[in-house]
Amino acid sequence: MCTLSKKPDPKTDGLPPFVLNRLKHYQYQIQKAGHLVKFAVSRGPLNVASFLLGSTEFLTAIRTHPDETQKLLGTVTDFIIDWLELHMKMFPSIDGIFVLDDIVGLIGDDYFKQVALPYLSRIFQSFDVTVKFFHNDAPGPVCAPYLPEIGVNLFNFSHRHTLTEMKKLTSNVVTLLGNISPRDVLATGTPEQVRSSVKAALNSVEQKSRIVLSCGGGMPPDVPTENIEAFLSAVATESQD
Repeated sequence: MCTLSKKPDPKTDGLPPFVLNRLKHYQYQIQKAGHLVKFAVSRGPLNVASFLLGSTEFLTAIRTHPDETQKLLGTVTDFIIDWLELHMKMFPSIDGIFVLDDIVGLIGDDYFKQVALPYLSRIFQSFDVTVKFFHNDAPGPVCAPYLPEIGVNLFNFSHRHTLTEMKKLTSNVVTLLGNISPRDVLATGTPEQVRSSVKAALNSVEQKSRIVLSCGGGMPPDVPTENIEAFLSAVATESQD
């Protein structure tokens, strides 16, 4: 049963970082609507490092300054773990972590094992939560085979990769979130194209377990309501077949 938090008092309540403060400010309304804050969310270590240095500079530094890069990623990973822990301290209803890092799709296998695998593993293995959700809608094959080892159990990836491909790469032990094109279908397509894409996605796989139909990437702005309704109705129809 959901117990409503008290309405926030701006005069007496503390002021945590802006994002969390905003969630805290609306927590009463969220709970009143019958919902809870369920995820602690962060950008991933390579993504944050690229924000600090610049994407080109960071990717270059992986090769030219490997020791310094490892030190930076260690510090960033410590920060991310602290940040996610702060989420959980403020919102005991959280039972999942959601980490987004597209930069991992821009490096090869050898560099992934050096500069992504150990740090992502530290993050995902630091938390005893039900859902461990990773997003990378840059090229996904470099990270997909390592997701079970990292501890990820839900993966959102680019619509350019098929569900069949991702099932194979993840040994069919990671739930896949996708895989409808966000821009070309959901945002600018017709309702019929949305329904056809949903049907094609599900028909492309023999085993339909461990699939959550959604965007193959982030939800774009200005998606027509009729396309969202077409998506929901198509998922409901195809799931019954």
